[in-house]
Amino acid sequence: MLIVGLGNPGSAYASTRHNIGFMVIDELCRRHSVQNVSKSSFEGELFKMGLHFLLKPTTYMNLSGRSILAVKNFYKIDEVIVIHDDLDLPFGALRFKQGGGHGGHNGLKSADAAIGADYIRVRMGIGKPEHKSQVADYVLHPFSAEEQSKLASWIGASADAVEMLLKHSCSDVAAKCSSKGF
Repeated sequence: MLIVGLGNPGSAYASTRHNIGFMVIDELCRRHSVQNVSKSSFEGELFKMGLHFLLKPTTYMNLSGRSILAVKNFYKIDEVIVIHDDLDLPFGALRFKQGGGHGGHNGLKSADAAIGADYIRVRMGIGKPEHKSQVADYVLHPFSAEEQSKLASWIGASADAVEMLLKHSCSDVAAKCSSKGF
């Protein structure tokens, strides 16, 4: 299985809402003995975790699908999990679904265009700004101090859920691990 955390490369984006997928991949790498198997053709940081792969595309969000497709094709992987931020869910919410639309998320648009839409989504709620015109700034802005105090717990719970997805169905994990947020 290929587990992808969406985000943007570079220290300027490291602690932003849009990088929550990267944060979960970092947590999984911390928990497990992983081997870096990155290649320039993958356009991302790729780690082998047992029989599974963890990917942080370095193409920037809007081109994430290129990286996902390159790894998927190289290793002939059928099953993909994508961890991403979701504006339509309150901060701290955790939801799961197989397939579906992109909801305007540019990383998901890119993934859908590259590999189709039938993959498991780990949707991590980041809340949304008051006005739609503020979305781009909002997702590229760091979490508030209050949110940061809850971040480690939320990332840990999300990593737990991803580990469960490696052994159980999406619907089983959704029933056990979905949360409404803080």
